[in-house]
Amino acid sequence: MDCCECSTRCTIEYIKEKSAAQQIDDIIALYGGWKGELLARIRAIILAADPDMIEEIKWKMRTRPEGLPVWSNNGIVCMTETFKDNIKLVFTKGAQMHDLQHHFNARQNSSTDRAIEFHDGEEPNADVITAIVHEAVRLNMAKLGK
Repeated sequence: MDCCECSTRCTIEYIKEKSAAQQIDDIIALYGGWKGELLARIRAIILAADPDMIEEIKWKMRTRPEGLPVWSNNGIVCMTETFKDNIKLVFTKGAQMHDLQHHFNARQNSSTDRAIEFHDGEEPNADVITAIVHEAVRLNMAKLGK
């Protein structure tokens, strides 16, 4: 994957040339270990929840040159953020999901977002994530009048 001895810069340049799905594969590999495994499981749940889901990479910046994995269907549904000791699955319309609020444990004070924060050893609940994904897609469709 690396083209020279400056592996990080060249790896990121290589990632930029790939499709979003391939870039997410590379982000999973980049983090590796429990973070990579958890990202892969979360991704599989999201894609299984909605066959029309589109994978994207957004918000590439100097501090996070690989960007953030984002899943969309008629608007952003969710994204993952990877930190030193946790991974957050962020739902951009989470604050509107009143019946599902008890499943969120992060970003509680945001006016729009809600998140599920995962740590090493925690397993994602496929039924919960699927329900939240379905509600997020429904909210996106309602916003568009569909």
